[in-house]
Amino acid sequence: MNRRTFLQTTATALAATALIPSEALAAKRKLRKAIMYSTIGVKGTVLEKFKAMKAAGFEGVEPMGGLDSQEVLAALQETGLEAASVCCHTHWAKPLSDPNPGTRKIGYDGLIQSLKDAKVYGATSVLLVPGDARNGVSYGDCFVRSVAEVKKAVPVAKDLGVKIAIENVWNNFITTPQQAVEYLDAIDSKWVGWHFDIGNVGRYSPAETWIPFLGKHILKLHIKEFNTKAMTPEKPGAGFGFKLQEGDNDWPAIMKALDKVGYKGWGISEQPGTQANTVEAASDLAQRMDKIFAL
Repeated sequence: MNRRTFLQTTATALAATALIPSEALAAKRKLRKAIMYSTIGVKGTVLEKFKAMKAAGFEGVEPMGGLDSQEVLAALQETGLEAASVCCHTHWAKPLSDPNPGTRKIGYDGLIQSLKDAKVYGATSVLLVPGDARNGVSYGDCFVRSVAEVKKAVPVAKDLGVKIAIENVWNNFITTPQQAVEYLDAIDSKWVGWHFDIGNVGRYSPAETWIPFLGKHILKLHIKEFNTKAMTPEKPGAGFGFKLQEGDNDWPAIMKALDKVGYKGWGISEQPGTQANTVEAASDLAQRMDKIFAL
């Protein structure tokens, strides 16, 4: 091949790459777009909501546990959407860390129901907030009580073939990646992993610094923007609400870190419902996810 032919071939290849849509580039990374059911702002039935998200370009949804499973299943089948995950519906109101055994039992039953729902929908994991180290509950008590409850649920998860995915949230519990690993080590089960929320860690440290620690434990992702410049000590929640790539998440670094640990699978939007209250708005959200996934 002479120099002229080489240059022409290279130019042609570069031009072809430039024409590849962001969806195709995202597919090469093997990330798929889904949206958390509770953040779908479109009004209507489960089917109407699913149809709107399908039209917007999403491939999957993350239903809450405890919904009418037959209605959800019928909507999944009719739209062709897949269940990327199921979110436990009791973990906030009835946390597994509660000092009252009766309350913990309700939370445990909710987790089991969510695992069963996930099995029906074909989802491979259930998002679980493990506890709440506030309102008089110490970090240590939250750790011990929730680990015991999760361990009780592991045999059920194994029988169903559905994993439990612990999520990092603002509950004064697990605020460093080292603590996340310590928590998983205490449970010590391949049926328990991590549902990594990229936006939630922004309050504490950059998301890309968590990923090497969590590594293969990451089962699912919540895609969420955070802006550290907007939060204040009095109002840290002011860092939320920004559209994807309009906060200060370092998305190229996050994608690179995910590549290094070999993550592939679902990226589930948990952006505010106002960003998915019409097909047009949800389509913009889906396109922003495509651009991030293709970085």
